[in-house]
Amino acid sequence: MYDPAKPALSGMNLDEITAFVKGLGLPAFRARQIHSWIYSKYASSFAEMTDLSREVRELLEEKASVALLELAHLEVSRDGTRKYLFRLPDGQMVESVLMSFSDRSTLSACLSSQVGCAVGCTFCATGYLGFKRNLSSQEIIDQLMCIQRESGQRVSNIVYMGQGEPLLNTEEVIKSIYTLMNSVGIGQRHITVSTSGIIPGIERLAEEQLQVTLALSLHAPDKQSRDEIVPINKKFPIPHLIGSLHQYYNATGRRITIEYVMLAGITDRLEQAEELAELVRTLHCNINLIPYNPTSTADGVVVYERPSREVQERFKRIAERSGKTVTIRLERGTDINAACGQLHNKHEAAKQ
Repeated sequence: MYDPAKPALSGMNLDEITAFVKGLGLPAFRARQIHSWIYSKYASSFAEMTDLSREVRELLEEKASVALLELAHLEVSRDGTRKYLFRLPDGQMVESVLMSFSDRSTLSACLSSQVGCAVGCTFCATGYLGFKRNLSSQEIIDQLMCIQRESGQRVSNIVYMGQGEPLLNTEEVIKSIYTLMNSVGIGQRHITVSTSGIIPGIERLAEEQLQVTLALSLHAPDKQSRDEIVPINKKFPIPHLIGSLHQYYNATGRRITIEYVMLAGITDRLEQAEELAELVRTLHCNINLIPYNPTSTADGVVVYERPSREVQERFKRIAERSGKTVTIRLERGTDINAACGQLHNKHEAAKQ
C-alpha cells in the first residue's frame, strides 16, 4: 500500500528526483544513479541499486518508495496482450495495456490519462465509469514503468488511448511526453496522442511542435451520427475539427491518424464511407478502421454490434477512394476485456 509519507520516485523526471535527493542532503549525482536504476534497469526496490552505499539505500528506504502505482489485477490474453488494472495512491483504479505483434519485435503500451472519462462516447466502456479526476504526469509515466518492471521487457511505442480524454488533461499529458522522451528514452515519433476532438487541446499540442502522432477518434463523418455517439461533437463540430487538424499538420508536419469505429448499422453504411472519403480528401492523414469490440453497460446491456468482415472490407474499399492509406485494425486481447474500461467495470461490478 502506498505511503504518502514516502514519496514515490518512479514517474518523476531527473529534475524532480534531483530536488528530492538534495532535500535529503545527498549530492546531485545520486539522483542520476537513481534515475538510471528506475528508467534503464526497471528497479523495483532501492535494495537493487547496488552502486549506492548501504547507508544511502537505507536512507532512501526510510524516506521514499520506488513505485507510485500498485498492481491490482493482471489478465494475459492468448495472443500475449497483457491488461493491467492499477490502484492509484487515492484508491482509484486505472487501466493500461501491453501489446505485442507477430510481425514486429517491438512492444506498445496503451496508457490512461484520466480516471474515467467525461466525454461519454456511447460505445466506450470507460464512459460508463463517469469522470473521476485527471492523472498527474507521474501517474501516467508510472503506468509504463510498472508494465516494464512486471514484464521485464522494454516498451518502444506509446499510445495515449487508455481511459480518459488526453486533451482534457493537456498540460500533464505534455509533461509526461517530455518525461517519456528524456527519461524513458522513447522517441517522439513513437508516441501517439488520441483525442475525441478537443480543439483547444489540439491547438495547445500544436504549440509544442512535438513530432508525436495525433489520432482523431472521428467515428462518424456526418453530424447526426457523430452527435449521437461522440457527444463532444456538439461543442466541437466536424468542420471546425477538420480545420484544426489542418492547422496541426501545418505546425508540425505530422500526418494525422483518423480512427473510425465500425458499429453495425450505425457507422458502417456505404454512404458514410463515401462521406468519410470526401471529408478527409485534402487532409494529410491515414485512416484506421476499428471493428467494434462489444462492451456492455453497467446493467449488462450490449448496445452495439460489430459489422461482418464483408461489410468492413467493402467500407474500406470505398474509403480508399480518398487516396489515403486505409487499414482495419488488428484486434488484440479480445478474450481478456482489453477494450478501455472493460476490466475496470468488471472489477467495480465484483465489489457490489
